[in-house]
Amino acid sequence: MTKTLFDSFDEVSAKEWKQKIQFDLKGADYNEALIYKSFEGIDIKPFYNTEDSTEIDTNTRHPSSWKNSQKIKVEDANTGNNSALEAIKKGAESIYFVITTKNIDPQLLLANISPSIHIYIETLFLSSDYISKLNTYANNSELSIHLMTDIIGNLATTGNWFTSLKEDHIALENIVKESSKLKNIISVDLGLLQNAGATMIQQLAYGLAHANEYLNHFENQENNPFQKSSIIFKVAVGGNYFFEIAKLRALRILWNSLSNEYQMLNKCYIFADPSHRNKTILDYNVNMLRTTTECMSAILGGADIIHNLRYDEVYNLENDFGTRIAINQLLILKNESYFDIVNNPASGSYYIESVTDQLATKALSLFKNIEESGGYLKQLKSGTIQKKIKESAEKEQELFDKEEIILTGANTFRNPDEVMPELQKNPFLEKNVRKTLVSPIIKRRLCEKIEKNIT
Repeated sequence: MTKTLFDSFDEVSAKEWKQKIQFDLKGADYNEALIYKSFEGIDIKPFYNTEDSTEIDTNTRHPSSWKNSQKIKVEDANTGNNSALEAIKKGAESIYFVITTKNIDPQLLLANISPSIHIYIETLFLSSDYISKLNTYANNSELSIHLMTDIIGNLATTGNWFTSLKEDHIALENIVKESSKLKNIISVDLGLLQNAGATMIQQLAYGLAHANEYLNHFENQENNPFQKSSIIFKVAVGGNYFFEIAKLRALRILWNSLSNEYQMLNKCYIFADPSHRNKTILDYNVNMLRTTTECMSAILGGADIIHNLRYDEVYNLENDFGTRIAINQLLILKNESYFDIVNNPASGSYYIESVTDQLATKALSLFKNIEESGGYLKQLKSGTIQKKIKESAEKEQELFDKEEIILTGANTFRNPDEVMPELQKNPFLEKNVRKTLVSPIIKRRLCEKIEKNIT
């Protein structure tokens, strides 16, 4: 019936549409009036049709569903376990543990957690002995435990290896050997790049080059983790709704292309959370709206796991109310808005597929340039990556300062009577003078300058 209905209409070409629009503009320039110049260097047209559809790689796996996650920083095993069990009661479907010290007993931390709850573990240290304990626990239980180890990410974030390049890679190899019962082992952090002000094209290209360093390292080794598991890509999602959907879709296409070159598992595992970069202290309740649409972008873009930010994450310590709201936002999207019912809902959108294709194409070109110049690590050590990100961040900051990028309640539509809330933690960039091997990639929020003038 639908086909018969559409067959009764004549096809209209893009040229005919443009001619009609040009006529209605009454002499105004089409490109000046209706073409939007995006921050990513992609021109957005006023309409898209079948002529804009591209050959999107249909072999890339879009998850049929997604799980919400609760992040817990663990400084004490019993406290961490209690927090996890409480989060599960409130609806968390997976737990993301960030373990701070080797003294945390895995048996105490993971006690009484249902096998239906997926566990993601990131350690702030390198220890194959500790991973061996986790592996033993995974072997003796029915828990699905995913490890998220990123030695290059630590270098980019802190400016230093955990120990040294050689020792960190040896430690990583030993961790791989001790992880036979763990689901994933290595992660790549694109979120750091987004929160530092990198463009989406830079995030995709640098993330791919980052992953390629691991692929190259393990390619000819007997214990190659990528023969049985995939890299987990940690992705921060910003406020550019449709572009962020396209960014995640482009990441799957790029990973599929790269992994095929190594003839290994091509599953792209995406762990997404909302960006810190556009979060504000001013009119902080608006952050709930921002995180909601960002989680929607993550879902529609095809994230496997989504961890939401508390609306007061920037300035407030962990609290029950903020945590409950964050989990409930995801539960509403799944259980009341049915965002997990339709598989790959963005498929067939000419606009999103066009942006996806352009992001992937531009990112692949930049990735090739990085590889021709010696790879991600070499460019990180030379400061090229940091310089390019800083240039992009400064350009975005300038647009924000001119109110061409708007954060409602912060740089526009401010409440003149607003009083800053009590700051329970420092929300501003702190200078930490120390000796580093490379310049670290620095996270910075857009609204910091405005907020500092008020506090």
